[in-house]
Amino acid sequence: MSPVTEVKLTPRIYEAKKPGWCPGCGDYGIFAAIKMALSELQIRPHELVSVAGIGCSGKISDYIYCYSVHTLHGRVMPVMLGIKLANPKLTVIGFSGDGDAFAIGMSHFIHMARRNPDLTYIIMDNQIYGLTKGQYSPTSNPGMRTGSSPYGSKEEPIDGAAVALSAGATFVARGFSGDPKGLKEIFVKAIRHRGFSVVDVISPCVTFNRINTYDWYRQRITPVEGLENKSRAEILEHLMRVKAQGKIPVGIFYEENTRTYEEEVLLNPEEPMALQDLTPREEFWDLVEIYR
Repeated sequence: MSPVTEVKLTPRIYEAKKPGWCPGCGDYGIFAAIKMALSELQIRPHELVSVAGIGCSGKISDYIYCYSVHTLHGRVMPVMLGIKLANPKLTVIGFSGDGDAFAIGMSHFIHMARRNPDLTYIIMDNQIYGLTKGQYSPTSNPGMRTGSSPYGSKEEPIDGAAVALSAGATFVARGFSGDPKGLKEIFVKAIRHRGFSVVDVISPCVTFNRINTYDWYRQRITPVEGLENKSRAEILEHLMRVKAQGKIPVGIFYEENTRTYEEEVLLNPEEPMALQDLTPREEFWDLVEIYR
């Protein structure tokens, strides 16, 4: 019998079906980048789980060829964690929009960062609620006018990378969907990292956000390098300085290797709960008889 030949996985293999976002949507760049990253890492579809929330970003769970969960609004992170604890051998990647991550999902975001599970969390940030027809979001800039805010937003935006750094995420980066190849490099490093990886991706909405366009971002994006040996506080201060100049810092901001949540809480991470024999023992049936 001839030996089995390993099939090299190409980006096309990870495409379950053609996306249905608006033509020109930044999310196409994210989809292209994640397919390239998975191909470079040669992650088998049956060893991969995609978890997505509500919003335009949530559609990506239907487009990636792998196991997937399309969960409730703001609940991507607890679902990701449950899957990882049940079977740490799986690669679990979560996708959220800026509303899903930083509005209803914000409390999960902070606690997931401090726990440090081995998960990759990708935020598809377009500074607008696209699926519900264009309300301003937690990352919209002050003055953003929408159908529900004709006088403009009066709120300061959340900086997802700054929150991730402050909360304790061990890998923090920002990329731009208009640069799929550069974004692919960030995704590869984020997925390889053992710990909670947060990638805030700037992803223009061409239908409801006519302010923060591709050109608008390209005029402001500033690659940030040389942060490897700096503390969280120093990096945070540097990022805030760049922002104060009207620029948007992109790149890998922080990476730290430390114990993961699975290593802390699982008795035997090498024996996944999902693969254990869960047949009740005799003692269980004795208890059932006692209390019947």
